[in-house]
Amino acid sequence: MARANLIWHGSGKGRLGCLCGFTDHFAFERVVLVMKVAVIIVTYGRKELVSQTVARLASQTRRPDAIIVGAPDQSHVSPVRPGDLPVSYVFGATGSSAQRNLALERVPTDCNIVVFFDDDFLPAHDYVERTVEAFERNADWHVLTGHVLRDGVNGRGLTIQQGDDVLAGDASLSLGAGEAQDWHGGYGCNMAVRVSAMGLERFDERLALYGWQEDVDFTRRVAQRGRIIRHSSLRGVHLGQKSGRTSGVRFGYSQMANPAYLVRKGTFTPAMAARLMVRNVLANVSRSFWPEPWIDRRGRLKGNAIAICHLLGGRFQPEHILKL
Repeated sequence: MARANLIWHGSGKGRLGCLCGFTDHFAFERVVLVMKVAVIIVTYGRKELVSQTVARLASQTRRPDAIIVGAPDQSHVSPVRPGDLPVSYVFGATGSSAQRNLALERVPTDCNIVVFFDDDFLPAHDYVERTVEAFERNADWHVLTGHVLRDGVNGRGLTIQQGDDVLAGDASLSLGAGEAQDWHGGYGCNMAVRVSAMGLERFDERLALYGWQEDVDFTRRVAQRGRIIRHSSLRGVHLGQKSGRTSGVRFGYSQMANPAYLVRKGTFTPAMAARLMVRNVLANVSRSFWPEPWIDRRGRLKGNAIAICHLLGGRFQPEHILKL
C-alpha cells in the first residue's frame, strides 16, 4: 500500500533538534503529507494522438510523478521524448481492461493516486492539482470523476484544436468553488482512484476490447467503503475520436451483454441495466433508417439482436464479442 511522503517545513537543525529532544533553540513548523500521482493512458491505433496527449501533461500545474502508456505493441505509439516527464510504456495486452491492468502493475509503489485518462481526453491545466487537493481534503472520497466540458462521443468527434478552443473559453474553478456530487460511477475518459481504496481490485477483463461499462464496474468495486464523487473543478474535453474503436456489431453485443453480466456480478442494479439496454435498443432501431455517418447503427442493432438471443437462452458471455 502506498504511503504519502513526508515533507518537513523548517530548518535542518530544527528537525535534528526535535529528533534528539532538544527543542529550546530550534524552530519547528509542520509536517505535510504529499500525495504522489500516476497517470495511466491506454491506446489502440492512435499513435499520433496519444503522443500529443502525453506531451500535454507537461503543462499541468502539478505534474504527475509517473505516466504509464499501455498499448498492444510498439506500432501503436510514437514514443514521446521524456525530457523531464516520467513516461514509460508497457506492451502486451489488447482491450481497455487488460491494458489498464497491465499498466497498473507498473505504478510505483509510493503512488497514492492513479488517474486514468483516455488517449483522446484533454484535461484542463490544473486537473491533476485539483485531484490531489480533493483526495487530501476528503478521506472518504475513493473515486473522482470530472466535468466533461464537451464530449465528442455524442457527435462526429472533435479535433484537438476544437478541444483547445473549448478549454481556452473555460474558467478554472478552485476546489472550494466547484460542486461535488455523489455519482454512480467513474467515467473512464477521466477518473482517479485512491490507491489505498483500490487494493487488489482490477478491471474485469471479461469486458473485452472496448470494455463498455468497465469503468463503472471497477469504480463501484473500489468505492464499496467510500464515495464516488463527480467534481466540477476537474475539467476537460473528451474528443471522442472515432478511430481505434470496436465494430458496430461487437459494440451492439456489448450494449446488451455487459449490463446483464454486471447485474449478475452485483455491480449493476437491474434498474441500471434495464435503462441502458432499453435506451440503446430504441436508439439503434429509430436511427437505423437514417444513421449518423460516424455510427454503424445497423451493425449495433445486429449485435443487440445476437445478445438478446443469447440472454433469452441463458448463455450470454461478454467476451463473446471476440468471436464476432
